[in-house]
Amino acid sequence: MDEQRLVTVSKYLARHLRHQPGRIGLTLDVGGWADIDSLVEAAAAHGFRFTRADLDHVVAVNDKRRFAVEGNRIRASQGHTVEVDLGLSPAVPPPYLYHGTVARQLPGIRAEGLRPMSRHAVHLSPDRETATRVGARRGRPVVLSVDSGAMHRAGHVFRVSANGVWLTDALPADHLRFPEPN
Repeated sequence: MDEQRLVTVSKYLARHLRHQPGRIGLTLDVGGWADIDSLVEAAAAHGFRFTRADLDHVVAVNDKRRFAVEGNRIRASQGHTVEVDLGLSPAVPPPYLYHGTVARQLPGIRAEGLRPMSRHAVHLSPDRETATRVGARRGRPVVLSVDSGAMHRAGHVFRVSANGVWLTDALPADHLRFPEPN
């Protein structure tokens, strides 16, 4: 599978496993799982064809491990806008986590902190490099440091997804460290 096809299939899976399963007549269970055969058939019925081998390849080589497969089921590891329960237990975060964004978002973040917006949780990265890549998807990245240790001690709940993304309900601005202006 060439790189362009790999990206196309990955984006298709993300769209329908995270945001719009009903668009192709797919049903997710309460944990966000979909039957792989049903997914492949639903996609084909809506003009997008891929095989189980294609799906397995996309899952295996995805550097962000966006998808999890168990037997004949698949789900997105996090990032859902549809209601699912990933069954993630509370976890003790490292002292600092990171959030990648762009400069145009900073005024709102300074005023309101980080909110999940249309997603179920705020997504945080375990290292600056990952946060930089996340922020770079929307322009020149700005990386915020999150005092997750202090948040946890104050009672904020953190969970970690299967692919290492840390999740929390919201993040007050006073637990963020903003970069110095240039």
